[in-house]
Amino acid sequence: MIVYGKNVWTTLSQFPDQIETIYVQQGMKDKKRIAQIEQSNIPYQWMNRKQLDRIAQNSHHQGIVCEVKEIPTVELESLIHPNGLLVALDGIQDPQNVGAILRTCDCVGVDGMILTKHKSAGLTPSAIKASTGAAYTVPTCIVNNLTNTLKTLKKQGYWIIGTDMEKARDYREGIYDVPICLVIGSEGKGMSPLVKKQCDYVVKLPMEGSITSLNASVACGILLYQIHSQRHPL
Repeated sequence: MIVYGKNVWTTLSQFPDQIETIYVQQGMKDKKRIAQIEQSNIPYQWMNRKQLDRIAQNSHHQGIVCEVKEIPTVELESLIHPNGLLVALDGIQDPQNVGAILRTCDCVGVDGMILTKHKSAGLTPSAIKASTGAAYTVPTCIVNNLTNTLKTLKKQGYWIIGTDMEKARDYREGIYDVPICLVIGSEGKGMSPLVKKQCDYVVKLPMEGSITSLNASVACGILLYQIHSQRHPL
């Protein structure tokens, strides 16, 4: 797999066993990162901009491209903890959203993310770059059937909290001092009906202007920090 970006490299440098080769743009002026790369004992090559663009299949690599091993995923059982906090994505197809949500999950201290194998974005290079490397720090479980996975979590004592605008309580009225799996629905259609049926309750964010919805990653960030603030009051 090819990943790219300075922030991704910064995080990846903590996991050198995951990196096979680093490609660095000739003439890059970031002396600090160049020194880190040279001292890392990881094979690296200097390349011109066109060569990096071709390898990354993208021009937004910031002069650093890494060939890495596939990101290891985990089994659901390893993510279950007392008073745990998980995020499940139901049909999120934009890799930028997946990456941004991973980044927030890392910042908030989420135990792990659940992705579906079909009809959703995976841990692609674009998602990894958007995560600024959090794809390597937040354990991720990929499942075939999200509905069955939520049923399993409920048997383990988790509350399933969905996100929707209909028949939902204000997000500030949520109960968050219990084990939680927060479900974020797809950008256009929201949660699927079968997934929504598994929710113990659904929350919404108030929309005071003319726009009727927020970007999925922005909504997820607001909700995760609401959970964090209730669990960790000043």
